[in-house]
Amino acid sequence: MFGIGMPELILILAIALIVIGPKKLPDMARSLGKALNEFKSATQDVKDSLDSEVKDIHKSQDSEIDRIEQRYKQNVNSEKENRTAGREDRPEPGAESTENPAENSQKGTPENEKHERPGNE
Repeated sequence: MFGIGMPELILILAIALIVIGPKKLPDMARSLGKALNEFKSATQDVKDSLDSEVKDIHKSQDSEIDRIEQRYKQNVNSEKENRTAGREDRPEPGAESTENPAENSQKGTPENEKHERPGNE
């Protein structure tokens, strides 16, 4: 307990018997036992109170973490939807277009621009 062995405990009891006296020693021991018991129960009450507060804090943190996680997942999903919607509007690289490839290659050449410009006829 406190590093006190049996011989030390007997010596302490003998000294207490001599100092306090045989008539008052049982009452003193009883009072000491009650005081230790009350101290123990008060300590247990404080411990239980602290444990319940810690559990409440953990619950609130867990609910906050869950709320943040849900918001993050919603943001990720909306970003994916936005990217998907943006890809539908644009043709993918290497995909065939609906225009004639010959027309695409002739657009932008100086020879064809002369014919397309008004007033150059």
